[in-house]
Amino acid sequence: MAQKGYECRSPGSDASGECYVAPVRFALVAPLIVFAACATEAARPGRLTARPRAQVSGAGERGELPIGSGEKRDGRIYVPKQARDKYPLMLLLHGATGAGERIERRLQSLADDFGFIIVAPDSRDYTWDVTRGSLGPDVAFIDKTLQNVFARYPVDASHVAIAGFSDGASYALTIGVINGDLFTHVIAFSPGFIATRYGYGRPAMFISHGKSDEILPVERTQKMLVPGLRQNGYRVTYRQFDGPHTIQPEVAREACGWWLNGASPRDAAE
Repeated sequence: MAQKGYECRSPGSDASGECYVAPVRFALVAPLIVFAACATEAARPGRLTARPRAQVSGAGERGELPIGSGEKRDGRIYVPKQARDKYPLMLLLHGATGAGERIERRLQSLADDFGFIIVAPDSRDYTWDVTRGSLGPDVAFIDKTLQNVFARYPVDASHVAIAGFSDGASYALTIGVINGDLFTHVIAFSPGFIATRYGYGRPAMFISHGKSDEILPVERTQKMLVPGLRQNGYRVTYRQFDGPHTIQPEVAREACGWWLNGASPRDAAE
C-alpha cells in the first residue's frame, strides 16, 4: 500500500509536526578514536551492554506492543506478522517532542514487508539527552528496553540497525558510532550532527537529506557529516532527494533494502 509522505507542516517543526529545538551541537569534522570493545570500556558515556542472545526459548507476542516500562513516556515495539527463526531488528528514534508510537507506525508496513522488529522508545524528555547536554537517561532506557527485547525474541545479530529522523537521526549517528559493535547498520533521515569523538566498530551508514530542508540545512550533511564519516573509514551511502525536512517513503524503503539485502540502487553524493 502506498505510504503518505512525511512532510514538514511548518517551519520549526519536523515531519510529524514535532517542534524542532536548536541545541548546542557539532558535526563530525575531526578524526574519531575507534576502540576495540573490552570490559573496561563499558562505562564510557553512551555505551550499551544489551546484546542479542544465542538462544531464546520461544518467542514473544507479535503485532504492536507497548515497551512496558510503566513510565508515562514509554514507546512501542512492533513484531511483524510472519514468524522467523531470527528477526532483524531496528531501533527507531523519533524527532524532537515526538513519540515512538508515531514513527513506528510510519515504518510498520516496511517491517511487515521485510520481516524486521521495530523498537521505538520515547525519549525521557522532549528530545534525546545528548541534544540537551549529555548522554545519560535515554541511553539507560534504551539499554534496558533492548535487554528485554533480546530476552523475548530471537534477533539476528548480523542485522541490528539504529535509525532515526531529525534529532532522532543525529542521536542514531551518535549512539550508532559509539556502539558499532552492536549496531551493524546506521540509518539517518535528515540528521544535523554527531556528538561523539570516539566509537567502536565500523557500522555501515545510510544517510538521506532533502535539498530544500528548511529545518536542518542539507549543506551540513553534504559537506561535513558525510565527508567526515568517510574520512574516518565508514562506508556511507548518501541519498539526497528533492524535498523538505521529511522521510520520503521510497527513501525509507531503499534504506531497508540496503540494510537487509546489501544493495542500494544509487549512492548519490551530490
